Amino acid sequence: MAAKPNILEMVNITKEFPGVLALSEVNLAVRAGEVHAICGENGAGKSTLMKVLSGVYPFGSYSGDIVYQNEVQRFRDIRASEAAGIVIIHQELALIPELSIAENIFLGNEVTKRGAIDWEATRLAAVELLARVGLSEDPDTQIKDIGVGKQQLVEIAKALAKQVKLLILDEPTAALNETDSQHLLDLIKGLQGRGISSIIISHKLNEIAQIADSITIIRDGHAIETLRVDEGAVDEDRIIRGMVGRSLQSRFPDRIATVGENFFEIHDWTVQHPTSSERLVCKGETLHVRRGEVVGLAGLVGAGRTELAMSVFGRSYGNFISGTIIKDGQEIQIRNVAEAIKHGIAYVSEDRKALGLNLLDDIKRSVVSAKLSKISSAGVVNEGAEHEVAEDYRGKLRIKTSSVESGVDTLSGGNQQKVVLAKWMFTDPDILILDEPTRGIDVGAKFEIYTIIQQLAAQGKGIILISSELPELLGLSDRIYTIFEGAITNEFTAETADPELLMKSMTATQKKANAA
Repeated sequence: MAAKPNILEMVNITKEFPGVLALSEVNLAVRAGEVHAICGENGAGKSTLMKVLSGVYPFGSYSGDIVYQNEVQRFRDIRASEAAGIVIIHQELALIPELSIAENIFLGNEVTKRGAIDWEATRLAAVELLARVGLSEDPDTQIKDIGVGKQQLVEIAKALAKQVKLLILDEPTAALNETDSQHLLDLIKGLQGRGISSIIISHKLNEIAQIADSITIIRDGHAIETLRVDEGAVDEDRIIRGMVGRSLQSRFPDRIATVGENFFEIHDWTVQHPTSSERLVCKGETLHVRRGEVVGLAGLVGAGRTELAMSVFGRSYGNFISGTIIKDGQEIQIRNVAEAIKHGIAYVSEDRKALGLNLLDDIKRSVVSAKLSKISSAGVVNEGAEHEVAEDYRGKLRIKTSSVESGVDTLSGGNQQKVVLAKWMFTDPDILILDEPTRGIDVGAKFEIYTIIQQLAAQGKGIILISSELPELLGLSDRIYTIFEGAITNEFTAETADPELLMKSMTATQKKANAA
């Protein structure tokens, strides 16, 4: 059977930023009607290449040619690429929370009649588009009132409204649970059946292997190779070798755990939902952490893991009802974030861009921001010490940047996460709560984050690890607590835990025999 013609060819694309060669003569060919995956480590150039294609980086800011539907294109902006049928959905969704689903779908592409918006036609068209993506929500519902998975579907409906021919999805399942992820992947395959081509960037290699027809691997700004799935011999290990230039024999660093005495305890922790007084997000939860121990929290999305972490970290979430925290044998009072830091507790949020970093800051200011008192005198920051501290962490954590004066918004996701870790390591914590610390970063960067976690544990610090990836929890944790609907349902040691047992405990309120 003859191969389909190419809908897109990117020829010798080169893109430079000041002091950085982001793309070097990259070639990419996408066949009509296929799902084409792009894989690579953070900072490899994947998103940059897609921004060139979609006009975010306009013609004239790069060299090389974009040939789309057999014509050389010179897109000046996103509107120009969308007019040609190329639509990009970024990892950070471009939806306005206070507007309705229908308003978001047709924002900038309004249905008009005699120069005014035709709201009736807008609603009817929105219902039709929502049906095409398998979403039954009322089009008048505000975006802020639906979950992230449904918001992704609204973004695709928005693309369909623009008569999309080539759909670009940048980490579309990064913030989704397993069910929503599978629904989205099925939808992409369904669009393929209607003749729509897709380019998908993802770090979830199992999803890539499931959905892609072709896989292009980018490393350090170069296109290394393109693999055709129908030719066989394409598995996760093969993709990893291309991404990192070597085979990762183990996804996790070797570690000999040295676990000490019990030093941190949470007892009968009960917290109310911030806006719904009848709903408890933490229901009498009790756990403990030993020195040098990595304790995993396993649960499905919505189980209450983040709510527990944030409420312990200075009551940052919900309304505190009752419970005690004991550290080194003494009860401590933690009523705000400042008191949490003072007592040696640090929290790395699951949302590094919204809650972990100020994207307007540079790296050096970000690293010291959680404890300025360490480098200040009489309320004045010692800029020399600030720079020295940032350089120290840049070396220790291998943060890839030309200068600590650079803005954190210029870093890849993996390097931004290292800056967040540096920020909290600078506070000298005894307990680090890590909430989805590897979300949205590639396997190579994950390995580096895992190494940092193990080094911190080796220093005698206690680690509470929240992750939606069971292999990650199993690969890093010494013990694992399972949580369901705000309650701890079980406790496992590394030796007794397996995916099936964890899943059973993550989906049932009945407590089983203690396995730890």
